[in-house]
Amino acid sequence: MFWRWILGILLFLGLLIWRIRLGLRLSSHGERVDAELMVGPFRIPLTAKEKQPAPVKKAKPKRSEKTGVPAVKKIPKPTLEDIKDAWRTLAPKCKRALWRTRRSIRLHPLQVDVCLAGGRDPAAAAELYGYAHAAVWTVMPALEQLLAVPDPHIHIGIDFDAEETRVTGELGISIRLGTLIAVGVGIGLPALRWFLRFYRRRKRDPDPKRETIQSADTAA
Repeated sequence: MFWRWILGILLFLGLLIWRIRLGLRLSSHGERVDAELMVGPFRIPLTAKEKQPAPVKKAKPKRSEKTGVPAVKKIPKPTLEDIKDAWRTLAPKCKRALWRTRRSIRLHPLQVDVCLAGGRDPAAAAELYGYAHAAVWTVMPALEQLLAVPDPHIHIGIDFDAEETRVTGELGISIRLGTLIAVGVGIGLPALRWFLRFYRRRKRDPDPKRETIQSADTAA
């Protein structure tokens, strides 16, 4: 009889832990981005407070340029073709995994203003502007069917005089722990396989422009 009480308490605690809502909230106001982690009713700031600049110290003479520490390899930046390949690969998996959650993932707030920079390459910025609008109008209706999005607001503009893209607004997402495990299993493995394929392709040919030219020559 006593072990039944223990089993019942453990099942009750497991159900509570399974239904704990986790969340992440990001807010961007210019160059600074603040992040906040939500665990149930608790909120944990992830962004360190700005520290006062330390007094300037005199630079010490360099002993040697070779430190013996191996350089950290940078992850190659994905091109537009890589993003399209990721969309074709992961979109069906994400839709299937999110559909099983029955809108238990909450996306609130969603207030984002993006101003694309077109000062360096106006043609590329205009192309990215078109793709961004197409992505918003394609993705948002599907997200509103799969997730709970109470009041979305996304604005995308372009400034041909700006040198850097500006992103301002607030973005928050919350999910139950059990749902997070289920979605992670459904999406994590396909995403890992795509990333490994992308990394090997970029390691084999680090210049995406050369790969595009070779593909065009082969097609011709």
